[in-house]
Amino acid sequence: MARYFDVHPDNPQPRALAQVAEILRGGGLVAYPTDSGYALGCGLGNREGLERIRSLRRLDDKHHFTLVCSEFAQLGQYVQMNNDVFRAVKAATPGAYTFILTATREAPKVMLHPKKRTVGVRVPRHTTALALLHTLGEPLMSSTLILPGETEPMTDGWQVNDELGAQLDAVLDSGDCGLEPTTIVDLSGDEVEITRYGAGDPEPFEA
Repeated sequence: MARYFDVHPDNPQPRALAQVAEILRGGGLVAYPTDSGYALGCGLGNREGLERIRSLRRLDDKHHFTLVCSEFAQLGQYVQMNNDVFRAVKAATPGAYTFILTATREAPKVMLHPKKRTVGVRVPRHTTALALLHTLGEPLMSSTLILPGETEPMTDGWQVNDELGAQLDAVLDSGDCGLEPTTIVDLSGDEVEITRYGAGDPEPFEA
């Protein structure tokens, strides 16, 4: 059963964040709020955590998991970006976008697309999500918490806890959450492809 942490939206309590970070370091699976709905997250390289996300969301092996980072400067460690992509991603970060890019050797192998060797990356604009990432000190392997058969993410921490608490190790709730999933922009090929339209304005990537 998940431990439920209710924190302040503007100043999330450091003690609660430290406890959630410790659960993540111990191999746990956590639901946390972002600017684009709730997300499921686990620590880097946590294969079991990813399998739990796959099972919970009924995902196939083609699903792009996302490295959720605390700042743009972290992205270059995990994904390859030429100058044009670098500028485009930086201009849209932080924000409600997920970018699909070719992974570097530093990216956890367990989360890479099996054929393309690509991975999603994003930097949220959400106080609690960023505070958790800073406390943890590294990115989270994540996926938006969209349940099977649904098209929108879950947005209420109490509901996440009621419905999924038995399948999670922690739920972090700060009472505020985005309502739309991210816009997914695939920048890994020769042509830019928007694979999901969501909260991020697609116009900069449609030219």
